[in-house]
Amino acid sequence: MHMKLPSHAVVEPNIKKDAPVIELDGLTHSYGGETVLHDLNLAIPRGEIFGFLGHNGAGKTTTISILTTLLRQTAGAARIAGFDTVSEADEVRRRIGYLPENITFYNDLTAYENLAYFARLSGVKNVDERIDEALGFLDFRGIEHRKLKTFSKGMRQRIGLAQAILHEPEVVFLDEPTTGLDPVGIKNLRDVILRLNQEKGMTIFMNTHLLSEVSKTCTSIGVLNRGRLIYNESLEKTLADFPDEVSLEAIYVQMEELV
Repeated sequence: MHMKLPSHAVVEPNIKKDAPVIELDGLTHSYGGETVLHDLNLAIPRGEIFGFLGHNGAGKTTTISILTTLLRQTAGAARIAGFDTVSEADEVRRRIGYLPENITFYNDLTAYENLAYFARLSGVKNVDERIDEALGFLDFRGIEHRKLKTFSKGMRQRIGLAQAILHEPEVVFLDEPTTGLDPVGIKNLRDVILRLNQEKGMTIFMNTHLLSEVSKTCTSIGVLNRGRLIYNESLEKTLADFPDEVSLEAIYVQMEELV
């Protein structure tokens, strides 16, 4: 995420410990008079791996752009860890990591140089230590001094994840993270997501089209259809509520047909 964080002391929100870590309250957004998000209301508890599903153009990336402070909504509110994404954007940025679908790196710089750049933008202290820890967690040491232009898609994705967790965020946003990955790369990414959640305690918000990965990774799901949230439930209850369906893909299609 290309944004400079201020150096002032971290502010702690005045919220209950069991309050949702991600909240949407009547979130609405329009482009050129066309409404693309319609009154979204959503509360995601801390510790979830949330799968955000929807067809191309449903509004998933617009939602993530608002939650990561890159876009200001037309109406309604969004909060991360109790902080408003508009009026307290700097505090939100301190608490989130973001891996966009197509992350921009400096290809003629090494992996270390790219990560050091992102770390300094995020105000990370002990840059060398944090880079080593992030690469170690991702089982990706030994590539620090290779230039990014020599990396495969899967390798670039792993470096993207490293930059997203350098400052140990509370919430990590992933926008179509499996795009362009082969089956091995998808499995490796899935394993990392589970470890970030289980070992680091990070809440994950993931836009995805790969429904098979949702069933293997997510604890809860939401379905967006033409900018409207048409479903939001735990994965366990979702599978229980659709007992006659043989796959999550069939469940998803049925949900959209019900609209």
